[in-house]
Amino acid sequence: MPVYNAPTKDTQFILHDFLKISESDIPGYSELEAEFTGAVLEEAGKLATNVLHPLNVVGDKEGCRFENGVVYTPTGFKEAFEQVKEGGWTGLDMPEEYGGQNMPYVLGTAVGEMFSAANQAFVMYQGLTHGAASAILAHGSEEQKNTYLPKMVSCEWTGTMNLTEPHCGTDLGLMRTKAEPQADGSYKITGQKIFISSGDHDLADNIIHLVLAKIPGGPEGIKGVSLFIVPKFLVNEDGSLGERNGVSVGKIEEKMGIHGNSTCVMNYDGATGYLLGQEHKGMRAMFTMMNEARLGVGMQGLSQAEAAYQNALEYAKDRLQGRDVTGAKNPDGPADPLIVHPDIRRSLMDQKSFVEGARAFILWGATLIDKAHRAGDKDADGLISLMTPVIKGFLTDEGYDMTVQAQQVYGGHGYIEEWGMSQYTRDARIAMIYEGANGVQALDLVGRKLAQDGGKHVMAFFDMVKTFCKENAGKDEAYDKAFIEPLKAASKDLQAAGMYFMQNGMTNPHNALAGSYDFMHMFGHVCLGLMWAQMAKAAQEALDAGTSDKDFYETKITTGRYYMARRLPATAMHLTRIQSGADTVMALDAANF
Repeated sequence: MPVYNAPTKDTQFILHDFLKISESDIPGYSELEAEFTGAVLEEAGKLATNVLHPLNVVGDKEGCRFENGVVYTPTGFKEAFEQVKEGGWTGLDMPEEYGGQNMPYVLGTAVGEMFSAANQAFVMYQGLTHGAASAILAHGSEEQKNTYLPKMVSCEWTGTMNLTEPHCGTDLGLMRTKAEPQADGSYKITGQKIFISSGDHDLADNIIHLVLAKIPGGPEGIKGVSLFIVPKFLVNEDGSLGERNGVSVGKIEEKMGIHGNSTCVMNYDGATGYLLGQEHKGMRAMFTMMNEARLGVGMQGLSQAEAAYQNALEYAKDRLQGRDVTGAKNPDGPADPLIVHPDIRRSLMDQKSFVEGARAFILWGATLIDKAHRAGDKDADGLISLMTPVIKGFLTDEGYDMTVQAQQVYGGHGYIEEWGMSQYTRDARIAMIYEGANGVQALDLVGRKLAQDGGKHVMAFFDMVKTFCKENAGKDEAYDKAFIEPLKAASKDLQAAGMYFMQNGMTNPHNALAGSYDFMHMFGHVCLGLMWAQMAKAAQEALDAGTSDKDFYETKITTGRYYMARRLPATAMHLTRIQSGADTVMALDAANF
């Protein structure tokens, strides 16, 4: 059976040695002393390791059941969900006025990674509720917030988002679900939605669906879409549950992975709905939830890679196969452990350098969200908007690749279900698809985010890299060679790609679009390169200060050197692809494929 141990020590290093959160002037951060965050993460880690993780394989094998119109979650999920609720974990970073603890988003993100790594399918029931609650918090009326948020923050009621229909996924302008106005101010929602995660289950008393639909007579296409609150059970004025609404499950999907989460076809047959936000402004309200979900999915790329890496590492240390070419390392045994072999080392270092860099990237991104929301910093808001498609697209692509590499370490055993590695690859695969397929993320990055606010935010990122390199170069030759020079070269590649788009994208938009996926990966590598350069600096400062944990900090620097030398140079390859243009991509007639 696979193992999982929460990476509390590494998370603490990122929060305090690198990000130095308790020294920040972001409101609420002064409370996040190392002792406090350590206690929170330790308790979250225990819950993840001892309660959620053992249910991961149970959920995978059992899946959800759909019987007589009722969806049942796997054995143990209800009891575990109660423990999560009782511990107050569902409202960790939600407002106190609705029953939350009002902790900064960065702490909730750190806890979320542990829960996601332990049991991705399970954590989606709570994660989507958090997103739906955030949308209501941002766009709902006072009555709506008071009606729904206390129950959703506590997860007595859960939430979903309903976008996709059988004939429209990315192109939501093709939507057919209708919302007909009623005399009492409500709407009758009619239509079908598919691929609805956590669409129905037995974990909560009520499920609050956020549903995109079109009001008849509104604008055509995406401009005519509105967002509605559609509860499974209507809510009486006193807050008690009323009659069952006209929403039902058509079926639950049989999927490649995340079997423990119910992915439903939802039928709305004149269901009562309530407008959330303004008419025909549904995408604006939904994107509050979507952007949070995309960051959460990026975390899924990290979390599944982390869990898979832990198991691959353990296997590589225990499995005896072959001899080291330079001489036996285990002469008293029949063979050496796998970990002595350079190619296994390469794979493990790929995984280790990715998960630790990605963790820093996501937690840094979470500080931007806190800065935007708690301090009203518009520049931070713009920067996290720029980073969202990179976090979602790059981290899930790379995360999936790392789960495959972890599976590969096992050889044939990795392909056998009882070893558990195939579940990580199956569960990680969906992250590249849902909440906006990664190709769409790349198009969003190149087509919208680069030019946002006149290119202000991408230039701010380049300035951030430039300033860091300038301030830290020339102090240590070894550090310059290992970190500063590779980071400068990769950033130069990224800027050259952006310049290519400016010079060639206007005359032929295909040139930009054909290179967008490579650009997203370039951007992701530069972000992780920046994270590693900063973490190596923080680790060296700890060593210079005489830390008693030399092994940890020296290992951190060595891992960073690996990323800069072996992973970051991929930017040059991506630049070459981008500069080749769209000609070879678009040359074939569709009939000749």
